[in-house]
Order: sequence, then C-alpha cells, then structure tokens
Amino acid sequence: MSEQKRLTADDAELTIDPDNGCRIESLRIGGHELLRQGEGYGSFPMVPWCGRMANGRFRNGATSHQLPLDAGPHAIHGTGRNAAWKTVRTGEREAAFTYDLAEPWPYPGRVTQLFELSEDALTLTLGVEAADDSFPAQAGWHPWFRRNLGDGGQDLRLDFTADWQEERGTDHLPTGRRIGPTPGPWDDCFGMTGGVDITLTWPERLALRMTSRAEWVVIYDEQAEAVCVEPQSGPPNGLDTRPRLVTPIDPLEITTTWTWRRL
Repeated sequence: MSEQKRLTADDAELTIDPDNGCRIESLRIGGHELLRQGEGYGSFPMVPWCGRMANGRFRNGATSHQLPLDAGPHAIHGTGRNAAWKTVRTGEREAAFTYDLAEPWPYPGRVTQLFELSEDALTLTLGVEAADDSFPAQAGWHPWFRRNLGDGGQDLRLDFTADWQEERGTDHLPTGRRIGPTPGPWDDCFGMTGGVDITLTWPERLALRMTSRAEWVVIYDEQAEAVCVEPQSGPPNGLDTRPRLVTPIDPLEITTTWTWRRL
C-alpha cells in the first residue's frame, strides 16, 4: 500500500490517495475542508467514461462490449476510481500518477493524472492514451463539495450560465434532446459552448471558480451533505452517443482549474 501524498502552497493543502482511485481525499483552504469526507467521497477521476453507461454496453465500430453493472441497470463513472494508481513523481506543489487500463475495460492504454497546486488555484489534468487498438473514451472529475463548511456559515451557492441542458429520461440517461436549463435540484448534464465556468460560493467564507475547456458538466445536488460539480469531456452515455476516439497518435486530454478567493 502506498502512502497518501500531500501538497501544500501557503494555506492550501491537498491530500491525494493513489490506492483509493487516485482521488483527492482532502482540499483545505485556510483551514476549511471543502470536500465531503469518506472512502467514496473527496474528488475522484472518472475514466475511461463519465457518468452512467446504458446497460453497461458500448460499441467500438462493429464490436460490442459488456461491462459490469454497478448503478442499477447501468455501469457508472469508469474503472479508474476503483484502482490503485502508480506514483510517478511528487513535489511540494505538484504530483503525477498513472493507471494502466485493465479488465473489465477491454482495451490496453494508460491514464495519467497531474495535480498542480498554488496559493490560490488547483489545476488537474487527465490524459488517456491508447496502447494499440483505438477506443472511445471520456474523462472528468467527480468532486463532492461540502454544502456547508460546518462553522455556522451559509450553505453553498452555485452561479453558472448554461447554453443547454441534456434532457434526462426516466432511466437517468440523456434522451438525446437538448432543452433550456431548468431549476434544480439536479442530477443533470449541462452544456457550455465556451467551456465550463461555474462559481461555487460559501458566503462570507470562500468563492471557488471552476473552469475547463470541456463543454460538459454534471451537477448533482440531491443530497443534503454535498453538491457535486463534475467537468467532463462528454455527456453521460457518451461512449455511444458522442464517441471521442482515442488512438495511439491522438490521446484524450482534459484540464480543469479551480481558483479561489477568500471573502
């Protein structure tokens, strides 16, 4: 078992657990823990797909694949969150890890995750490389932000402008129809043509702006304890509906930056 890795920059502290899906176990800013704590929480990478995959099945050209079901009738959030990752390098403010794709994922490849911490920002990067055969893939992150920081302050508020919302069917999958954004509560995917740009504010405490060149973000706020804001390279069930092919010469890369300021 590998040890957790800790990055620090001024009063920002980031703790990563390579053995627990290379997830962020803790993000503390000025003494405030921003992420819900617990083995399945924090912030984990979604790779090589994001969200629910219908009935655990996807196609790569003429070839159909079946993956194990772990969300009712669907497969969810990829395999990387359940794997032990290899530490490539760590420093005071940056770290890099890799994960070799393996069963039940049917194609060999490598995922790289980079963490870069500064006094007022965290930049995360995921890269997916094909070792041999090409395959469709997605990548993104699933952070569980605490709804309330627990010090008597107000609950978290979200501020964003979406260009569309993926209509959600009764099976919790996008129907393929784009609609205007609806009021919450949400377990929904939104599209932003200029890239993800959402501000999370804990009033009188902290404001965190999440940006990414990726156009999709899932927001899940149906639990009392936390709010999930998930930048990702495609919509749920996207391996079939919007496949992005990863080839040996064309890897997939996605980056998100979280910038904060004290209020």
